[in-house]
Amino acid sequence: MRLDKYLKVTRLIKRRTVANEACDAEKITVNGKVAKASYDVKVGDIIEINMGTRPLKVKVTNVTEHATKETAADNYVIVT
Repeated sequence: MRLDKYLKVTRLIKRRTVANEACDAEKITVNGKVAKASYDVKVGDIIEINMGTRPLKVKVTNVTEHATKETAADNYVIVT
């Protein structure tokens, strides 16, 4: 699944266009490297989102096409 779609499905970023713009502005890194919106997300990837005042770092545990509000957080684990 594309990185911008994964960020939207898991509700880490509200809209896919915002996720796409964040990737273009180099605010999203995957495994320590700046990632494009078309990056193919895999289980085990570490995604860091540098938007706002505090960076958010998560580890991908599952990749699903659809997620409800209740199951969205099951697709990642927050890493400190």
